[in-house]
Amino acid sequence: MAAKRGRRALMRAPLAGRLALAPAMVVMGLLVAVGLGYAVAQSLGMLPLTGEPAVGLDSYRALAGGEGGAVDVWASAAFTLWVSVASTILALALALAAAGWIDRPAGRRRRGATGVMHINLAIPHVVWAIGLLIILSQGGLLSRVAAAIGLISEPSEFPLLVRDPLGIGIILHYATKEAPFLALIAYALIRARPRELDATARSLGATGLRRFRMLTLPTVLPGLAIAGALVIAFVFGAYEAPVVLGMDSPRMLSVVGLDLFSASDLTLRPQAMALGVLMAAAVMVALLAALAVVRRWR
Repeated sequence: MAAKRGRRALMRAPLAGRLALAPAMVVMGLLVAVGLGYAVAQSLGMLPLTGEPAVGLDSYRALAGGEGGAVDVWASAAFTLWVSVASTILALALALAAAGWIDRPAGRRRRGATGVMHINLAIPHVVWAIGLLIILSQGGLLSRVAAAIGLISEPSEFPLLVRDPLGIGIILHYATKEAPFLALIAYALIRARPRELDATARSLGATGLRRFRMLTLPTVLPGLAIAGALVIAFVFGAYEAPVVLGMDSPRMLSVVGLDLFSASDLTLRPQAMALGVLMAAAVMVALLAALAVVRRWR
């Protein structure tokens, strides 16, 4: 009995949750620190694969000047930023629409919606990208159906939705893949909301768009803002969908970095590491800025 009371007291301790996460956080922190440290050292020329060490910023200058195989780095940076922001905004819009549909007094609707979201999350990104390629390409299912029913004369006239210069296919991939993740976060926030707010909304006759504007949106928006920043960070460094659905030019930074890393010319390896360091720094700055904005907004 004494042992059980001791365990219960430990579980009720204020720092129990943080202490429970400490081992995993230490291991993850060490892995990230070691990998990032190695990348920084190699990008500065401290650990060359060929020749003698020459500490300097040559790899960063080469990236900025478009030298050594990284000619399209600036175009890739703009393209990556466009895809990351556009896909996140579209995913947030879909998640907010799902939250407004779920946040109504209908338990079955909620259970069915969350089931569909969990199915989507279980599908790997590369599988989802290949599925979109099969469906949306000019030789895919939609183009053949459109040609069969007479909307277009041949499949090649179908709009270019994948492997296009605007990255529409990549944006559709991440928007449809991350929207269920954001919607589940919104659903968790709705469930954690005090029940008195729902009772008050019903008594005041808040339904439809008014309920969404006055009850649903203030409940889910702070959490979705943080989650949206995480989605931008994920898309910024993701690789699978840009390879399957993207063009040779412009390419996302993740594809450029991996091409530099796997190039037969080992002198390009420091540039790949430098690009990885810059991408990590950009993601950290974006996340810190989003966190500061949300805290001030709250």
